[in-house]
Amino acid sequence: MTAIEYIKKALRSESKVYQFDNTGDVSARIEHAVLGIASESGELVDAIKKSKIYNKQLDKVNLVEEMGDMMWYLALLCDDLGVSFEQVWEKNINKLKIRYPEKYSHDKALKRDLDSERALLEA
Repeated sequence: MTAIEYIKKALRSESKVYQFDNTGDVSARIEHAVLGIASESGELVDAIKKSKIYNKQLDKVNLVEEMGDMMWYLALLCDDLGVSFEQVWEKNINKLKIRYPEKYSHDKALKRDLDSERALLEA
């Protein structure tokens, strides 16, 4: 399945009925997506907490399921913003090339050229 097919198939299950309105530039769909991503991120954190703190076996099946839920919300966000996963991936990789031209370094992580990164993201 391609990324475009994923978004189309994922959004088949979108309700599109919201109990709240847009706020300024923030559409109800963007708000739904971002709140969902935050919630699913919390579920990933909880799975790690249970393993690290309570010494439970890491449930990798659950991690994959939660990642899938995050992907659903990312699909919603991409659709509302009118971008594809591929566009997001490409911009992210290009930003990382600016930040770390050769490879990761702690120094470059601390001393970033935010103006160049922003210019690339806006292109």
